[in-house]
Amino acid sequence: MEPPSGTALTVIMVCLTVATGMLDAVSFLALGQVFTATQTGNLLFLGFGIAGQGGLSVLATVVSLGAFALGAAFGARMESTLAARRHRWFPVALALEAALLVAAAAAAWDAGPVRGLPPGRRFLVIGLMAVAMGMRNVTAMRAAVPDFTTTVETRAMTALVSGSPLGRDRRLGYGSHAAGRRLFSVTAMFAGGLLGAGLLGLGTRPMLLILLVAVVIAATAFLVPGLARDTAQGR
Repeated sequence: MEPPSGTALTVIMVCLTVATGMLDAVSFLALGQVFTATQTGNLLFLGFGIAGQGGLSVLATVVSLGAFALGAAFGARMESTLAARRHRWFPVALALEAALLVAAAAAAWDAGPVRGLPPGRRFLVIGLMAVAMGMRNVTAMRAAVPDFTTTVETRAMTALVSGSPLGRDRRLGYGSHAAGRRLFSVTAMFAGGLLGAGLLGLGTRPMLLILLVAVVIAATAFLVPGLARDTAQGR
């Protein structure tokens, strides 16, 4: 009933981290200087906006923070209930995340490569994406893959440097095999942001990018049960 383990789960988490980078590229570059996954940035943006600095939208930030919290609360209740009833909570959570992103893509249908949505629909797209990312955080925390939150990389970056020959901290992994996993995590986020920004720079509509991410996550949800069976049979 749990997600697959080992290499299969690491690959899944890498893909989800890339997807996060792409989604935050869309939200920040095409929806107006707001994140839908990296809520640490939004907390700072909210403070900047309230102070009247940087031209940041307080309302957009509040919408994202509130929707993210709603997604996290819903995801926690849903996934814990499914797990208690011995249902497959991991693929179900990914499938629902994909459905929310499809809804966000539909709401962003008329958006061009730059900010072109009326405020109401823009906030709807932000909200749907943030709900999906709130659920994702719960999913990643329940999967508990070290260094793979899929939405925040500060901890993984710190561990990567501290456990490297530069930091030489054995408590943080120096001398272990954790460096490769941490490097994959950090690189995946960078690659997702680069890919998302690059595609937007080429004129790709935000709707298409959100839809692409939704398809990848839906495909992952479809593959997870088979991967979990293979992992269980290999033990």
